[in-house]
Amino acid sequence: MARTVFDEERCVQALKRGDEEAFSRLIEQYTPYVGAIVSGMTGELLSREDREELVVDVFYSLWNSAAKIRPGKLKSYLAAIARNKARNALRREKQELPLEEDLLLLSPSDPERELAQAEEARLLRRALEAMPEPDRTIFIRRYWLCQKTRLIAAQMGLNESTVRAKLLRGREKLAQILKEGGLP
Repeated sequence: MARTVFDEERCVQALKRGDEEAFSRLIEQYTPYVGAIVSGMTGELLSREDREELVVDVFYSLWNSAAKIRPGKLKSYLAAIARNKARNALRREKQELPLEEDLLLLSPSDPERELAQAEEARLLRRALEAMPEPDRTIFIRRYWLCQKTRLIAAQMGLNESTVRAKLLRGREKLAQILKEGGLP
């Protein structure tokens, strides 16, 4: 495999065949991406060494589940693994997550539960899409990436109290939408 141009699909296909060189290329290409997700979710709640170990665990999981990667979906697949690993590490450390996404990630035990979870996930997605900017970005950064309000405010050029107020209104609106079963 040529080292000059990175061809993701070719690497993924080679990875599925157990090609260690392709795996090394994917690690080289996506370590910063995975590291950013892990760090964004865990911040200072985990040590640097623990965050590095999580990144290694993400790639170990990728190697073991290479057959599941769909064409063109490697980045989202890696992101999902990274978020799950970070979330699990925080739980092991007894760190409380600000917003649980378990209803979107749990494997259902029966068809009715699966249908209910799919509907809740659809409603949540639609509600997030209906949020105006910058509210949506703030909400995603806080509850998906687990960033602190102080960091969000600083990076978005907002007052920290403004960020907290937007988060409060967003939570209230999402709770109302989920309770009522849909968008107005």
